[in-house]
Amino acid sequence: MGRDNRRALGGVSIAACGSSLASPCNAQAMAQIGSLVLNVTDVGRAAAFWRNALGYVPRAGDNPGALVPQRGEGPALLLDETDRTHLDLHVASEKEQRTEVERLISLGARHVDWVYPDGAHFVVLSDTEGNLFCVVNTEGGQRL
Repeated sequence: MGRDNRRALGGVSIAACGSSLASPCNAQAMAQIGSLVLNVTDVGRAAAFWRNALGYVPRAGDNPGALVPQRGEGPALLLDETDRTHLDLHVASEKEQRTEVERLISLGARHVDWVYPDGAHFVVLSDTEGNLFCVVNTEGGQRL
């Protein structure tokens, strides 16, 4: 890759990115962390703590456990009494979702046996250590 084609990714140029699992980045990734879902026992208490700890504010809507950065930059924090702690990776379309799921599986992720609601716009996977995460299609403003 020529010097003029280099672009910084978190302080690492694309030219420095290798194709092995040990490489510092993968320039082909389409997903970004959209939210972190935390399992809590008391949404109100946890929301008060995380609002003060991070300076987050309630997200517009009817979910008191959905917090977002005050300036709008960064992942949401979703507090839930029934869901497991996991990451939500956001992609912009159904096509990107399919491509990203395939790419993540090629890196070692696995499909998880999951009961999906009708019209689900997310796919549940596990990483190489068994940690769950979702790949969420946010097309049309969809979110969890």
